[in-house]
Formats: sequence, structure tokens, C-alpha cells
Amino acid sequence: MVRLRKLALCAPLLAALALVGCASEGGGIQSQKLNGVKSRGKLLCGVEGKLPGFSFVNPDGSYSGLDVDVCRAVAAATLGDPNKVEYRDLNSSERFAALASGEIDLLSRNTTYTLSRDASGGNGLSFAPTVFYDGQGVMAPKAAGINSLKDLAGKPICVESGTTTELNLADRMRQIKAPYTPLKFQTSDQTYAAYLQGRCVAVTSDRSQLAAKRTSFPDPAGHVLLPEVLSKEPLTPVTVNGDPGWADAVRWTIYALMQAEELGITQANIDAKVAEAKANPNQADLRRFLGVEGDFGKQLGLPADFVVQAVKAGGNYGELFERNVGQGSKLKLERGLNRQWSDGGLIYSPPFR
Repeated sequence: MVRLRKLALCAPLLAALALVGCASEGGGIQSQKLNGVKSRGKLLCGVEGKLPGFSFVNPDGSYSGLDVDVCRAVAAATLGDPNKVEYRDLNSSERFAALASGEIDLLSRNTTYTLSRDASGGNGLSFAPTVFYDGQGVMAPKAAGINSLKDLAGKPICVESGTTTELNLADRMRQIKAPYTPLKFQTSDQTYAAYLQGRCVAVTSDRSQLAAKRTSFPDPAGHVLLPEVLSKEPLTPVTVNGDPGWADAVRWTIYALMQAEELGITQANIDAKVAEAKANPNQADLRRFLGVEGDFGKQLGLPADFVVQAVKAGGNYGELFERNVGQGSKLKLERGLNRQWSDGGLIYSPPFR
């Protein structure tokens, strides 16, 4: 009876372990998804593909952007090579189905972290750390003389369907008692094409996306962002729920980029930092962070030097931001909330210990 009771009590645990894989000999949990990525030899990463600064296909066919660099960092941490990524361009209606079906391993596509998407009773997704704190905005032609949301009362507004922006717009216009006509489109290309054709007086999306899309307009200076911020939009990479080992690997790879910036570790000096850590046994925190000692990598099912590989792929978080969307890019966005916590921002890594 005692033995049967123990087996009954262990059944839920055994079922959970069966879902994510068995414990390795060293005690670390081996994820089915992580094992799949390793055996396949490449990471399948879902991106937008048409959003400058975040994920964009260059004329030579290569991908670039903040979301793309996240994919590269995860590939480097798991496979030791940032180029072992296969990108899948997904629109907002396709992205979650692609993740749930296993078509992609990681969704790194300007996706807002929300309760309904995270909850088991909703989309049941597993969100990584937020990589860009944003807010929804509205853009209108400068010549239209639109200065605030109230000026849009009774007018058509272009919006991509299946996004949080659609609901946020409806909520805010209802709040200010301004009736309007939503023109809904399945893809961002359709949405912005309709806006440029004059089918709507304004277009709404994340402020970063509006700024990014504006750079490709025939006359970027002819379009202005209204001052109102309609919502909080924490843009966050996503993995499928039910595989905590894979979620942990992605989560701590992204935290490593944030922690590297806090410690002043860059793509250019990381080899020197590793040499420094190896030469000084008293720098315990640095040695553990860079995999010179300890078993952080093993606990995640990753190589001991996964942090080193992730940073070498494209630099620390600040370098990714500056190159893709910051002052060194065409978007020239201020860091704002995306500054390090020590500089008044929201970028904050839990301790590596």
C-alpha cells in the first residue's frame, strides 16, 4: 500500500518529466525542444521580416534587426554558432499557431506580453524577458492637421487585425467618446499600403513600429506621431508552454546580454574579460558568469561558455539596441525605458548565482 501510494504521488511528476525530457546524469533537466534544436543543428526562429530595426530582409537576403539578433544570440548559446538560424516570416495571425505546431522553436517578433497570451486558459505561451518596452501610438500625415486622437473622431483609422493594437484603439476611442471607422488588414504590408494610399487618415501600431515603417515611406518627414501613448507594449520573445527547460535556456541567454551590459562586457572585449577571469581566481562572480567555473551552463543544458557565445554573436543588450534601433540606426530611438535599471530604465537581469 505504501509503495502504491508513493507511485500515485509520483505520477504527476513523472508525467511532467515525460513532457520535457528526463534528468541528465549531471542533474540538469534536458528539454525535448532544446534536444531537438541540437540534433537538428539549427534554430527555427519566427520573425516579422519586414520591420526595419527589428527584423528585416536585406537586399542580399540576410536578416537584421533587434529581434533577429535575439535569435542569433540563442543560436550561439545553444549551438555555438549565431548563423545556425532558419528564419520564418510570420504575420500576426500566423505567429502563435506556428509556435504551437512546432514550425518554429522561438518567436522573436515584436509580440506584446499580455495576460491572455500567457495564461494557460488563453494562448498558454511562455514569455522570455522583455527586450523592448514600448507603447502604442498613432501616425498621421503632417498635412492632415491631426494633432490629437480627438481630431480623428468620425474618421477611418488603419489597424492590423489580430493584434493588441486593435483592441487598445477601440478602448481608447471609446474612452474619449470619439467614434471612428477601423479599417482592418491581415498584414502590416496591407495596413501601411492602405495608409499611404489615403484610405485612412491615420494608422496605429507600436510607436517603434510606426517609426520603423516611416523610414521606408517616400517622404518620411511628411508623417508625424501623435503625442498620445495608448498603452503599455512590452515586446517580448516567446516559446511554447510546457517545456520549461527550453524556456529557461532562452530566458537566461537574454538575461546574459543584459547582465553583460551592466558589467561592461562587450563583443569587442569579451575575450579579454575571459582571460582576466581565468587569471584571477578571486573574481568569483565574473568567473561563474563567463563559465570559467561553476555549472550554470550545465543547469540549463547549455555549454559552460554559453554567455560568451551569446555576447560574441552580436554584443550585449546595449549594443544590440544602439545598432538596430538607437542613435546608430536609421530609427534613432531614445533608449528611454530600455535603459539599464541603474540608469533609470527597466532593463534588469536577476543575479547569476
